[in-house]
Amino acid sequence: MSNKPILYKSQLKDVQFGTNVKVVEPVNIYECHIDDNTFIGPFVEIQKNVYIGKNCKIQSHSFICELVTIGDNSVIAHGVMFINDLFSTGKPANGNKSLWKKTTIGSNVSIGSNATILPVKICDNVVIGAGAVVTKDITQSGIYAGNPAQKIRDI
Repeated sequence: MSNKPILYKSQLKDVQFGTNVKVVEPVNIYECHIDDNTFIGPFVEIQKNVYIGKNCKIQSHSFICELVTIGDNSVIAHGVMFINDLFSTGKPANGNKSLWKKTTIGSNVSIGSNATILPVKICDNVVIGAGAVVTKDITQSGIYAGNPAQKIRDI
């Protein structure tokens, strides 16, 4: 067979970086803002219209889709996935951005490995356990775990 794929290289494209940002390649980061003293690990994708605050850590193999905002001093552990399409019509939005929803993560939030974050608002000072699935807004500080994520204790 002589067909050859179209190859794309990982890239940093049109990113607004603060001071002292560290990025470990390979990554695919484009049209977003990453503020001061933030660390981005390898194999991370951060899409356009994302804002990541100061002093954050985004660990390897995480996916941060469009319309996500992450506050200062937050940690996104390995393999965390953000979702902006809730399949509200019973199928994928297929690029229809009017069907996508925003996610807002507060400051001092730690999200454990392999958690999935649907379009929600998470207040400041929250810990999300590894493997949790956050399906609803979190309005009280505390530790949350499970599927769906529920508060298991105060901080």
